[in-house]
Amino acid sequence: MFNLFLIGCVVVAGYVGFIYLRMPSLDAILHETRDAAIVFLDREGNELRSANRIMGTPVSVETLPPHVWQAIVAIEDKRFFDHGPIDVRGIARAFVSNIVKGRMAAGGSTITQQTAKNIFLSRDKKISRKVQEVILSYWLENRFNKNQVLDLYMNRVSLVGGMRGIDATARAMFGVPATRLSIGQSAQIAAMLKAPTTYSPLRNPDKNITRARVVLQEMVRQGYITINQARAAAQSLAPATGTADTNMYRYWTDYVMDELKSRIGDFESDMYVYTTLDSNLQDQVAAILSQKVGEYQGAVVAMEPDGALRAMSGGADYQTSQFNRATAPRQPGSAFKPVVYLVALENGLTPDAYVNDSPFAIGDYSPKNYNEKYYGDITLATAFAKSVNSVPLKLTETYGIDTMLSMAGRLGVGTKLRREYSTVLGASEMSLLDLTTIYAVIWNNGYSVRPYSITKITDMAGNVLFARNPSDPIQILQPETVEHMSHLLADVVAPGGTGGRARADGVLGGKTGTSNENRDAWFIGATRDMVMGVWIGNDNYTPMNSKITGGTIPAEIFHDIVVSK
Repeated sequence: MFNLFLIGCVVVAGYVGFIYLRMPSLDAILHETRDAAIVFLDREGNELRSANRIMGTPVSVETLPPHVWQAIVAIEDKRFFDHGPIDVRGIARAFVSNIVKGRMAAGGSTITQQTAKNIFLSRDKKISRKVQEVILSYWLENRFNKNQVLDLYMNRVSLVGGMRGIDATARAMFGVPATRLSIGQSAQIAAMLKAPTTYSPLRNPDKNITRARVVLQEMVRQGYITINQARAAAQSLAPATGTADTNMYRYWTDYVMDELKSRIGDFESDMYVYTTLDSNLQDQVAAILSQKVGEYQGAVVAMEPDGALRAMSGGADYQTSQFNRATAPRQPGSAFKPVVYLVALENGLTPDAYVNDSPFAIGDYSPKNYNEKYYGDITLATAFAKSVNSVPLKLTETYGIDTMLSMAGRLGVGTKLRREYSTVLGASEMSLLDLTTIYAVIWNNGYSVRPYSITKITDMAGNVLFARNPSDPIQILQPETVEHMSHLLADVVAPGGTGGRARADGVLGGKTGTSNENRDAWFIGATRDMVMGVWIGNDNYTPMNSKITGGTIPAEIFHDIVVSK
């Protein structure tokens, strides 16, 4: 008999040893590598969203409100601090319960065992996996104390999509970090631990709330909270609001990611990216754009005159299309004409100088005015406000196409333009961001503008990795030129101007633009603290309704955003 027992021990020991040798590398998995998480913040330091963040901010028993981890212990392993890596009493109790009920109704896994399973093991229901789980549980509790094991569990448990950790769950379910969870919210998260999908407060709020009440009862029974606290928390239980990754900030953070890479290149550590975004303005931009574009697509860019980007929406719905139309090249139409008028103003013309609006042709190129009418001798201001075509073409012929392209280069877009007369009327493509930047130079008192979206980048400990250090702007336009151009732009939004629908208190001026066959419609305008560009069109370049011009929907979008601020 003794020999059989000895042989049995040897066999068991050999099996355990075999399983042990097949276990994963413990240290390697504890310190697993992943893409660096990037947390984007707005100009006030509020979190917008994060990228590559499969895990939330690390939490611990020491940093969390006690009720967060107490809810977990109360429902998952109430004797966690009293038993060893496995709970023999709990296993026996579960065994008896399962026999009585005739099914697997209860389990006996401790938090340590669940931690071992979550971190190291697959979900295969094999005896070898269970043996590995026990071995790993003893290893964990030999290496870490109870609080540290609980910390590992809270930071690695998977409850939401591909994300892990209590903090990630709190942000996804309730829009707050784990450090700000209420007792009721903590109970709702603890309720998910049994079966995340079944008890999700997003998918099955009724089941989640019912089980959360059980969690609260256990917390009272184990002395973590009072009955009055439990009653108050029970009253607060509600379906999760969630912070689904909507389209509101995605075009923005995609754009910021490109600037981030240009600033610091490849990166391996987690970081905070402080951006220039005005969240309130962005909310209004996204809502109004989505509401107004109808069957078409659209984009909006808003910046301060010095180039600080305050809002960007690259389309009506990010979930439908991730293509950022704010940075995509399109034909600006008449919205490009200020470049030519700046040349004329620099060469001595004034807004009240007379010019001639009559048919123009150079070679085979003979464009007509939009309404096919000609006004004869009119002032430069009238020509600009009515957006006639012949006058800027004649000005280009007078001062030279290279002079016009040179002005465009000074404003930041010269290298992207074709050396042909059609460019004068906006046939050379440029992005809404580029076009808005041209106008920002004017409303920045003629000084150079370079759009930027990042003010600072730090690691998670607050160490500064990058801080914007702006160089002195260069004077591109003389004050007199700026003053004259400002008058021209103001006339566009005055009664009778093409941009009249954009008129509102505080609007300084603007310019409309419509490309051939109404494929693109633009409005760029400004208030005292903001320059904003709007575009609408079709992604496939097909014409829109012939009634849609820069002075209709784009000007209306600009107006609605301005009055909503």
